[in-house]
Amino acid sequence: MTETIDTTQELGTRPVRPLLWKYALPAVVTQIIATVYNLVDSIFLGHIENGALILAALAITLPIMNIVHAFGSLVGAGASARMSIVLGRKDVRWAEKILGNSVWLTIFFGILFVSAGYIFMNPILSAFGASETTVSLAHDYMSIVLPGMFLLTLTFNLSGLVRSSGYANKSMWIQVSGAVLNIILDALFILVLDWGIKGAAWATTISMAFSACFAVSHFLRPQSFIRFRRHCWTPKLYIVRNILAIGVSPFSMNVASCAVVALLNGQLLRFGGDLAVSAYGVVNRVSMMVFMMLLGICQGMQPIAGYNYGAGLGKRLKEVYKLTMKWNVGVGVVGMLLALIIPKVLVMMMSDDAELIRMAVPAMRFLMVMAPIIGFTITNSQFFQSIDKPWIAIVTSLSRQVIFLIPMMFVVPYCFVKWGWSDGLTGVWASCTICDVLGAVLSAVLLASQLKVFRPGYQAPVRKPKEHGPKTSEIGE
Repeated sequence: MTETIDTTQELGTRPVRPLLWKYALPAVVTQIIATVYNLVDSIFLGHIENGALILAALAITLPIMNIVHAFGSLVGAGASARMSIVLGRKDVRWAEKILGNSVWLTIFFGILFVSAGYIFMNPILSAFGASETTVSLAHDYMSIVLPGMFLLTLTFNLSGLVRSSGYANKSMWIQVSGAVLNIILDALFILVLDWGIKGAAWATTISMAFSACFAVSHFLRPQSFIRFRRHCWTPKLYIVRNILAIGVSPFSMNVASCAVVALLNGQLLRFGGDLAVSAYGVVNRVSMMVFMMLLGICQGMQPIAGYNYGAGLGKRLKEVYKLTMKWNVGVGVVGMLLALIIPKVLVMMMSDDAELIRMAVPAMRFLMVMAPIIGFTITNSQFFQSIDKPWIAIVTSLSRQVIFLIPMMFVVPYCFVKWGWSDGLTGVWASCTICDVLGAVLSAVLLASQLKVFRPGYQAPVRKPKEHGPKTSEIGE
């Protein structure tokens, strides 16, 4: 079992800065590549005939895809965080049980969501802001890409477990391979074969299938010390409960985000029409590049924080938290400066429609000006998730998107119009900026209440029933 030492022991011994770099860089690349599935579609489709209308249809499908991602994070984020903690206690058998049970959960939620998606397709699209002119395009896209969403959740789950078991670079290549294939197929299906939005859907679905097969193959290899064994497929309620307890934080955040986008699209239709929805979709896709970098750095932190939390190494836990925070705030500053200085250049990557560009440029500035403090909030939320404090992570995550943004997106536009500050559409963009500030303040308060976890020798609570697996050295199945 020397490979166990090689792949996980360094999490508790190697200097934190090079260790975080080793895990964060592949995770950042993975997150950026994950945005390619939508970003590349937008780049290709935004420059063809009726590109602005097609981008509006894609913007409608984005929250649906985020719901699928929410189910993926419910299982994947919970399983990977839990695996890091138990590997910190040197329990390989328990880690393999997490692997098997997380796959069962992914299959269950995948069947449930895909079935519901087909049954309620049109009502769902209408609820997320589809108009008479965009609903048919959105339906064409989702009817093809929906089965691939299940494969995306499986890939998300397994690639996180690959990273948590010490294979950070391989976790990255699982995503990179699918994204590269997606680019190639987009060019073929959209530019060469002229399949339009259906071509983008087929390219996405096929690339998702490829990534899923790559991820599954890792855990079938005899060389992987965490792999599919007979005992891992036995359903265990306590493991399911532990996975969902941690995963409920990113799940809640993603579901809330979808609900908020539906309401936000409604406000955008009210004050700016389909073009405003399209502008938000463009800005959202560009800003996701920055936010995915933030999440990637946090994902690099996750196995290190979880392992050291499980091992009771408070000093190292504090060090990785501070370094992650420093990097994420720095990324946020860069994103803010780009959005303030060259917003038109960023928008033109998605579309050359003059009216769409005019509407999207101020939106870009409003949505990205608070990127540094968004980096602060995201780091805290992901940190609490990594150390098995899901309810604090949930409150941190939902504060900006639910507690503050839902009322603000109605109050602020009303005030802007009533008192003549500007038009209602500007008020919608401004409400997002205000909520970023309020969310960061609440996040700071919650962090101050949990400083005890950084004390040397602080022991993480053990949530394991009477059943105990053998030691690492005893695994020989």
